[in-house]
Amino acid sequence: MQGKVVLITGASGGIGSAVARRVAAQGASLALAGRTQAVLDALAAECEAAGSPQTLAMATDVTVKEQVDNLYTKVAATFGQIDVVLNAAGLGILKPIQNLSETDLDRQMAVNLKGTFLSCQAAVPLMSQQSGGGHIFNIPGILGQHPMATAAAYCASKYAVVGLTKSMALDLKRAGVKFTLLYLGGVNTPFWDNAGMRVQRDKMLSAETAAEAVAFALAVPSPGVPNEIVIQPDSHQFL
Repeated sequence: MQGKVVLITGASGGIGSAVARRVAAQGASLALAGRTQAVLDALAAECEAAGSPQTLAMATDVTVKEQVDNLYTKVAATFGQIDVVLNAAGLGILKPIQNLSETDLDRQMAVNLKGTFLSCQAAVPLMSQQSGGGHIFNIPGILGQHPMATAAAYCASKYAVVGLTKSMALDLKRAGVKFTLLYLGGVNTPFWDNAGMRVQRDKMLSAETAAEAVAFALAVPSPGVPNEIVIQPDSHQFL
């Protein structure tokens, strides 16, 4: 990863921060985007201490096109390239369908689908023009493959991310842009702090496991690309 630039949205979350630490230790430069500048600044300092030669931390609302475009413009001006994008910003509201509000649906679609769309759309022009192309990771999670009670709106947003990603891959198959979808089972992150349901977090995947999956995909020699990676806890194999 030396000489590579990795941009992470949702960097202050469990998966985003774990991937940041993982690629920082491999020598990647980092652009970290999230909601809270102070949290991003602390993570940037940690990543530089771990081995990242340069980091940029920028508070960004991924649902606002102007902010996403400003983020990518700043990253391009600072580093001159973007080799990897991890779209880890996400929102989950888990309620039975009869209790979901229109606002609940809109919020999840805005963050999970629109945020991913805006980030990918901003990344593509630079990636398709630079030598070596680029690699985009999107995270539908296992609920982008399998439905779950109380997750109608969340699943809808994540299924949409799958369709978006696969269609983009067809649009860009000659542009040198690779795509990987991460179908991760339950990951023990702050996502579950206010989920409103009882879960066995000690049996979930760790955020570091997700980071290892990203590292694995990035290590596959060109022209290979793992398009889809499914990882479940051993208690939920093939579910």
